[in-house]
Amino acid sequence: MASTDKIIIAFDLYGTLLSTESIAKELATHFGNDKAQSIAALWRRYQLEYTWRMNSMSLYRSFSEITNASLKHALAEHSVSLSEDAIESLMKAYDSLDTFPEVESGLESIASDPKIEAYVFSNGTEAMVGSSVKQSPSLSQHAHIFKNLITVDEIGVFKPDRRVYEHLAKRVGQEMGKVWLVSGNPFDVVGAKVAGIQAAWVNRSGGHHGSGGWNDQLGELCGGVKPTVVVKGVDDAVEAIRKWASEHQ
Repeated sequence: MASTDKIIIAFDLYGTLLSTESIAKELATHFGNDKAQSIAALWRRYQLEYTWRMNSMSLYRSFSEITNASLKHALAEHSVSLSEDAIESLMKAYDSLDTFPEVESGLESIASDPKIEAYVFSNGTEAMVGSSVKQSPSLSQHAHIFKNLITVDEIGVFKPDRRVYEHLAKRVGQEMGKVWLVSGNPFDVVGAKVAGIQAAWVNRSGGHHGSGGWNDQLGELCGGVKPTVVVKGVDDAVEAIRKWASEHQ
């Protein structure tokens, strides 16, 4: 790697840097733990499914609107409801999520390395992402390491549309193959790789059979696409990307 080369790393936010576990805890105050866990899982499923359905119809609504609608869908599936105030409170929970335990050490490692240029790259709106980063009890302490917050709201299309990753490369001013995505979402990783961006998949549940736990078969349909590296956390991702960069001068 030439001495002037930067390592560009874009971090997915929700589920990669920030844990949404506290949202399930807030749901539990209304419905009890078991039902809350089920609602939270379905909420996340519909949140992503709605973005993909909107993409396929060439339509767009903000991630905040989609998050609100998908919560109501998940509640209806469980034959329960919440007041608008309670729903608003759950939406505001996104402003104070905590990071996963290993994130802090990974970000501290970046802060001490002038070669790395870090970004947040999210489906969220600028306001939603900005609030999440600045008001998170743990992430806010490291917000200064991010050169910018890049959102799909700027172009009106969601991950994993190819245009999203092209937009990322354009915003960071680098060619696709020299940009890294760090994400805990397989669909995001496949989308990035198909578009030509390097990708580190964060698999906190552990690996199996030498594949690091990578089971997503969509990549196979796209020509054998897999993560560039599979890691157990954000700290491991930073180290793996450093190593990969040093070996691919």
